[in-house]
Amino acid sequence: MGTLVLVRHGQSQWNAENRFTGWVDTPLSPRGRDEAHAGGARLAATGLRVQRAFSSALRRAIDTGRIVLDALGQPEVEQEQAWQLNERFYGALTGRDKAQTAAEFGAEQVHVWRRSYDVAPPGGESLADTTRRTLPYFTEVVLPAAAGTDAVLVSAHGNSLRAIVKTLDGLDDAAVTRLEIATGVPIVYTVEDGAVVDKTVLV
Repeated sequence: MGTLVLVRHGQSQWNAENRFTGWVDTPLSPRGRDEAHAGGARLAATGLRVQRAFSSALRRAIDTGRIVLDALGQPEVEQEQAWQLNERFYGALTGRDKAQTAAEFGAEQVHVWRRSYDVAPPGGESLADTTRRTLPYFTEVVLPAAAGTDAVLVSAHGNSLRAIVKTLDGLDDAAVTRLEIATGVPIVYTVEDGAVVDKTVLV
């Protein structure tokens, strides 16, 4: 059996400013760094040791993963960066204030863009699109690593992690749109032969 740890990056600067971030490489906010430290400390308290680590190609995920690894006393572990784990691309909404966008297009339309499974914002990705690019990398690279080593860490984003959790937890398209993944909170799966044996959220 192997262990798979998923962690959503801590709050970013654009999260704090209530802006659609997507693929923009915004850094962690001070609160986000604190969230990553706290999550790393909770993970360290379990005694877990990581053999491989993965992150998206965006600095907020990379920095979160690094903070967690440092908390584990494993600064020597290198993170394998993959664009496939990047956040959902928000297209024309990127960089825009969420409240102002709701005022312009209507709260209902913005809610559909943000929370539906297969409706994309203009020029952007839907959650279904994000799932189609994230899952092949996860199933072909990350999950086999978790089966072959003691523990694997994945530091990524709300929507790319929704795609992964959808598969691991067997959620349908409607259920995954209601799924909330907290920033900086490790989700620990025990996996065997690609199937989930146990799941713990370290809140």
